[in-house]
Amino acid sequence: MNSLAILLSVLILSFIVTSIAIVPFIDLLYKLKFQRAQQDTRDAFGVLTPIFNKFHETKVGVPVGGGILVIGVVSILFALLIPMMRSFGIEITTNYADIQEEINILFFCFLSFGILGVYDDIKKFFKFQSSGFFGLRMKHKMFLEIILAFIISVMLHYNLGISIVHVPFIATFELGVFYIPFATFVIVAFANAVNITDGLDGLASGSLMISLFGLWFLSSQILDIPVSIFLALLIGSLISFLYFNVFPARIFMGDVGSLAFGATLAVIGLLLGKVIALVVIGFIFVLEISTSLIQLVSKKFFKRKIFPAAPIHLSLQKHGWEEPKIVQRAWLIQIMLTIFGVWLAVL
Repeated sequence: MNSLAILLSVLILSFIVTSIAIVPFIDLLYKLKFQRAQQDTRDAFGVLTPIFNKFHETKVGVPVGGGILVIGVVSILFALLIPMMRSFGIEITTNYADIQEEINILFFCFLSFGILGVYDDIKKFFKFQSSGFFGLRMKHKMFLEIILAFIISVMLHYNLGISIVHVPFIATFELGVFYIPFATFVIVAFANAVNITDGLDGLASGSLMISLFGLWFLSSQILDIPVSIFLALLIGSLISFLYFNVFPARIFMGDVGSLAFGATLAVIGLLLGKVIALVVIGFIFVLEISTSLIQLVSKKFFKRKIFPAAPIHLSLQKHGWEEPKIVQRAWLIQIMLTIFGVWLAVL
C-alpha cells in the first residue's frame, strides 16, 4: 500500500470514529449543561462584545466543547497508529533526526492549548468568574498562552534545530536564538486568531479544514509522515464535526478547540518551514484578529471605531449579510488563499 493510500485510510478512519461518537457526545454535553449561555460575551482580548449577543440569541443553549471530542479522537488514534505502522514495517520518514521529538511537540501543543481552552470554557459557561482559580483574568490567560508557546518554541529550536525562516522571492533568514520569540508570537497569534474567528456557524471549522488540506499537501510532498498522519486524522475528524457545526449549528468547538487547533496550525506551519505560506493559507484568521486589534487600539487611544463592529464578520452581519452567506463566501476565499499559499510554498 502506498503512502497516499495509507493517509487517505487514516483520514477515513478518523471521520468514521468521530461520526460514531459525536451524537452521543452532544447528548452528554446537554446532560452536563455545557452549553452556550446568554451573558457578557468577551472576545479573545477580553473586550465586551454585546453585539455578539444581539445577532446570536438563537445560539443560546447549543452545546459547547466539540473540540474535546476532536482532540480526544485525534490524540488516541495518533498514539496508536504510529507504533502500529512501525510494527508492520511501514517506513516513517521525517525531516528531522529525532522523529519522537516531532511527535512530542505535536502532542504537547495540541493537548496543552486544549486544556487551557477547557479552563476558559468552564469559566465562561459555568460563570466561575469572580474567585479562586476560575477568577483568573484575561491577562493571566494570555500569560499562560505565551508560556506554553515559549516552551514549544524552545523545543522547536533546541530539540529539532529549527532556526530559519524562508521568505519566497527574497531570501532565507537565519534567526538563531531569536527564532524562539518569533515562533512564540506566531503560535499565540494563530491560537487567538482562530478563537476570534469561531463566531459564526462553520466559519472557523470550515476555514481551518481548508487550511489544513493545504498543509497536508505540503507535508505529503516532503514526506513528513508524522505531520501527514496527524493532519489526516485532524481533517477527518473536523469533516465530521463540521457536519454538525454548519448553520444552524448543533455543537460548537469552544475555546478548547479553537485554541488547540489554532496553535497546532501554527506549529505545523513552523515544522514544515512554511511560515509565510502559513500566513497566506491562514489569512482569514489573520484578517479576523487584525480587525479586532485595530478596533481595540483605535477605541483605546483615539476613542473612535474604525469598523462598525469587530471582528470583520460582525461588521458584515451589522451591514445585513446573513450568517450562511458570510461563511460560504469566506470558505470560497479560503480555498483560493490556500491554493495561493501552497503555490508560494512550492516555489
